[in-house]
Formats: sequence, C-alpha cells, structure tokens
Amino acid sequence: MDETPLSGIVITGASSGIGAALAELYAGPGTLLALTGRDAGRLEEIAERCRARGATVIAETVPVTDMAEMHRFIVGVAAAARLDLVIANAGVSGGFKSWDDFDAYVRGITSVNIDGVLNTVNPAIPIMVRQRAGQIAIVASLAGFLAMPGAVPYSSSKHFARAYAEELRGRLAPEGIRVSAVCPGFVVSRMTARNRFPMPFLMETNKAARIIRDGLARNRGRIAFPWPMLAIMRLLGLLPYPLLDWLLRRAPGKD
Repeated sequence: MDETPLSGIVITGASSGIGAALAELYAGPGTLLALTGRDAGRLEEIAERCRARGATVIAETVPVTDMAEMHRFIVGVAAAARLDLVIANAGVSGGFKSWDDFDAYVRGITSVNIDGVLNTVNPAIPIMVRQRAGQIAIVASLAGFLAMPGAVPYSSSKHFARAYAEELRGRLAPEGIRVSAVCPGFVVSRMTARNRFPMPFLMETNKAARIIRDGLARNRGRIAFPWPMLAIMRLLGLLPYPLLDWLLRRAPGKD
C-alpha cells in the first residue's frame, strides 16, 4: 500500500518574524516544511523547533533573488512531497542616505520584494496546476494600499505583491489553486525594530501568524489586519488627492 505523501509547505523569510512563527504553526507530523532565510543560524534554530513538533524540515539559505536556485528548491520540494502551500514571505525595507545611492537602494529592495515573489511563486504554479490543487500566499502589506513617499520603494513593491496575488487568485481558481494576498500592518519583527516612529496597533508576531493561518484555512482572498489600521488606510484613500498628497508627504520616512 502506498504511503500518504507528505504535505509540502514552502515558507521564505523563515529565519525570523512572521515566517518563523508560521513555520512553527504549520509544523507537525506528515508535513514537509521547506524553509529559506538569510540567517543560517536562526534558520536552523527554527528548523529544530519544527522538527521537535514532528515535521520533516528542509532548511536552506537560498536567496529569493536567485531565480535558478529558487526554481531548484521548489522543484526539489515537489519531488519529495505534495506541494500544498507556498508562502512568499521574504521581504526587506529600509531607507537611504544619499541620492547618489538611490538607484542601488531601490533595486536592492525590489529585487527581494518583487523578484523574490516571482521567483518563489512562479515555479510552483505549473506544479500545482498538474496537481489540480494547491495554495499560494503572497505577503504584501497595508503599506501597499497607498503610495507612501516615506517608504519608497517599499510601498510600491507591496502594491505589486498585493495586486499580483489578487490577479493570480482569479486566474488560477479554475485550476483548483487558491491564492491570497496577506496585508499586515505593523508586526513585531527585526524589520519594524528599526523604525523610529510611532507604529499604531503594533501586533505581536504569533498573533499575526495565527491570523494568516486562519485566513488561509478559510481561503480568504485578502487577509488584511489589524482592522483599525486597515480602516485608516481605506479612509485616507478616499480623500481628495491634493489633501492625501499633502498628508503623505508629512509622514515619517524609514531609516
């Protein structure tokens, strides 16, 4: 009798923050967790905690910016398990100090937040189409609902991530594939620890991970939270553009 195949779950950016919390939530017997992250030491710590929960774990420091390596990684997971869930979570933020460095700074952010999404999600799509099943989650941000001058190009890269997820959701639904855009507000992480401005409704990492997991279980197309921050972003978006432009120009920038 054939054994039941492992349920394969890929999570990028799993060495800290939301990615690490999601890895531990999904860890359990019968699950193959394939984790990537930039910090090998932290990634291995997360992997060991997931193994202690009964999961089979593959942990590699594969850069999401490397298209060939990410393709190899995703295909390798699919060869060892049924590819049930891919969470494109890796993302970076930050600021720049000199306009002379601006181009390199923008390309560094977008290479992770845009190319990294494509390199994670796109190799999984034909595999899931052949399976006639699977789920994809693309982690964007509430910052992706407005064009924020203080968060160039983080905001625009998260606009892309959200729109790409929502486009894929409609296109892949007939193939039996579920897609969700995950749009958190401020969540405790190494990224937000660098912020030197007030972060309204800052949420603990584990709570955010549970909201994401539950939203994916319900096949919600857009998992946006916390709702008060989402409401603020929506209300700001309703303002006449000259007023919105005036307000956003005065928002604090990232360091």
